[in-house]
Amino acid sequence: MLHFTLQVNKLVNVLLLGVLGFGLTMALTPIYTTLAYKYKWWKKQRKEAWSGGEATVYNRLHAAKHKRNIPNMAGIVFVFSIAIITLVMNLKRQQTWLPLAGMVAAGLIGLADDIMNIRGDNAKVAGMRAKVKFVLYSIVGLVGGVWFYEKLNVHSIYLPWVHEWNIGFGIIILFWFVVVATANSVNITDGLDGLAGGLLASSFLVYTFICGSQGKYVLAGFCLTVVGAILSYTWFNIYPARFFMGDVGSFALGTALGIIAMQTDTVYILPIIGAVYVIETGSVIVNRLSKKIRHGKKVFLSSPIHHHFEALGWPETKVTMRFWILGQIAAVIGLVVYLAGK
Repeated sequence: MLHFTLQVNKLVNVLLLGVLGFGLTMALTPIYTTLAYKYKWWKKQRKEAWSGGEATVYNRLHAAKHKRNIPNMAGIVFVFSIAIITLVMNLKRQQTWLPLAGMVAAGLIGLADDIMNIRGDNAKVAGMRAKVKFVLYSIVGLVGGVWFYEKLNVHSIYLPWVHEWNIGFGIIILFWFVVVATANSVNITDGLDGLAGGLLASSFLVYTFICGSQGKYVLAGFCLTVVGAILSYTWFNIYPARFFMGDVGSFALGTALGIIAMQTDTVYILPIIGAVYVIETGSVIVNRLSKKIRHGKKVFLSSPIHHHFEALGWPETKVTMRFWILGQIAAVIGLVVYLAGK
C-alpha cells in the first residue's frame, strides 16, 4: 500500500510539472509579445535553399507571410520556463542536470543566431554561418558526452535482442552524433506554423512514458514540463503564427530530446519516434545530392519535404496537421517497439 501511495505521489508530481510548464509559459508569453512587437524582432526571409542555391520555391510560397513581420526567437519563453521550473522543483544530478544544461547551452547558441538574424543583412542568409553553428553545437555535444561517460558512468548502449553493448569511450562520440543530429533535424523541421511544436509535444510525451516505465520520474517530469511549455507555445504558433520559436527553441529542444534518448538508453527507437524529423532531414540531403549529381535537377520541388507538399498545392495547415498525425503514429510505434524490446 505504501509503495502504491509513493508511486501515485510521483505521478501527481510529474503531472503537476506539466501543468506548471504550460501555465508559466502562457503567463510569460504576453511579456515576450509586447517586447517583440515593440522592438521589431522580425524574422528575415531566407534567400538560400537548404539544399543549396536560391530558395525560389520557398520564397514564392512564403513571401506574403514574411511581409506580415512575424517576431522570431519566441523559444526563449519556453526555454526559460522549463529551466526555472526544473531548477526550482525538479533538479536531480543523475537525471535532469544534463538535459537542462544541454538545453540551455544549445538555446544560448540559437539565441545568438536569432539575434544575428534579426539585426543582420538578409541578402543571403541572415544569421550565424552554418560551419560556426556546427562547431558550437558539436562542443555542446562533446562536453555532454564526456559528462555522460565520466560523471554518469555510462559506457554501453542497449539494443533489442543484443542487450548491453559496451562501447567504452565510443559512447562520447555516439552522444555527440545523437545530440547534434537530433538538434539539426528538429531545426530543419521547424518550417511551418505549428509544425515543430506539435511534433515535439508528441515526442516528449512518449518519452514521459518511457522515463516513467524506467522509474526515472524526475526525468519524466522534465519531459512533461517540456510538453506543457511547448503546447503553450503552439497555442500561439498555429496558423497564422503570432511568432516563431527560432533557433533558440528548436536547437534547445532538439538537443534535450537527443540527450533524453541517451539517458533512457533508447537511441534505437529515436529514429522511429522522430521519423518525421528523419524524413525532413533526409529530403534535404537527397535534394542536395541530386543537384550535385544530376546537374541541378531536384527530386523534390522544395526541401525540407513539407515545402514540397506546399509546392504541390497543399494548404500549409493540411501539411502541418497531416505531419502531426504521422508524428503521433511514429511515436506510438516507437513506444510499442520499446515495450517489445524490453
